[in-house]
Amino acid sequence: MSAALIAQLVVIGFTFFMLLNSAAVLVLMERKVAAFIQQRLGPYRVGPWGTMQPLADIIKLMMKEELRPKSADAFLFYLAPILCATAAFAAFAVVPFGADTTFFGLLDEPVKLMAADVNVALLVIFAITSMGVYGIVLAGWASNSKYSLLGGLRSSAQMISYELSYGLSLAAVIMLAGSLSLREVVGAQAGYWHLFGVLPIPKWYVFLQPLGFFIFMTAGVAETNRAPFDFPEAEQELVAGYHTEYSSMTFALFFMAEYINMVTVSAVAVNLFLGGWHGPFLPEWLGWIWFLVKVFALLFFYIWMRWTLPRYRYDHLMEFGWKWLLPAATLNLLVTAGVVIWMGW
Repeated sequence: MSAALIAQLVVIGFTFFMLLNSAAVLVLMERKVAAFIQQRLGPYRVGPWGTMQPLADIIKLMMKEELRPKSADAFLFYLAPILCATAAFAAFAVVPFGADTTFFGLLDEPVKLMAADVNVALLVIFAITSMGVYGIVLAGWASNSKYSLLGGLRSSAQMISYELSYGLSLAAVIMLAGSLSLREVVGAQAGYWHLFGVLPIPKWYVFLQPLGFFIFMTAGVAETNRAPFDFPEAEQELVAGYHTEYSSMTFALFFMAEYINMVTVSAVAVNLFLGGWHGPFLPEWLGWIWFLVKVFALLFFYIWMRWTLPRYRYDHLMEFGWKWLLPAATLNLLVTAGVVIWMGW
């Protein structure tokens, strides 16, 4: 087995390991941030400053009894969380998180810091993330519970409503970069513009596409069923929504899938709009540090929104998606196309 193949397998294993642990880290982060916003201490009993609380939660979930409603469809009931988790992991496979590396000169040729390099990565991400809703709908239907069914139906309606805007915001960036490859999109954002010939500004697409970035993040929050668009769960209305009847590790799979989807949306947003691993003060081979910092900032934004903004009313959610976000995304795409043609990019 060649050294390059071993290195690529190490990258794949590292990516899977980090995604697996990201849910635990984000749970702790969410509880700590929520406590800070609400002037509480948050978890602090298990481990120093409560850092071992996620491990305690995992052990608790593993020891809980696995329950299933008597009238549920057993096969689909257990297939649903597996489908959600699989789609969450698979979507991140084509997301690059750093420049090519030789691992400090250990390799003759550099390897890519991503699980799989696909020249149509954006299409792959769009296709796989769209599959996640099937797991939620199946969970709602197979549980044979009215609360779960309502959560599943809400999720499908929400996904259809916001996926159009999500795709149009992607299309605007594709026009600017001229490629469906995430690595090429990031490469197009290397370097600086010089405002007035003096002030350096990074060539990040967020400066050319501020509206596109807003639309992408708004639709991304809705796609991941997070507040203020968390209607498939909506504890105050649906008990727990589509996963009401789930317990133990099947519930943990839904929980993990939601947080991994948050990481994926944030990572894709960083690559599309925030220059990926490019940033000042660090050499390119340390660019993964900038990538992690930017992803962390977007994840903090996710959590801050949950504990700051009230949930939309359901009809307002649909109205916002169809009457405001979709027209704005269409207008942004048309203006971007006009500018690209006019400037000859």
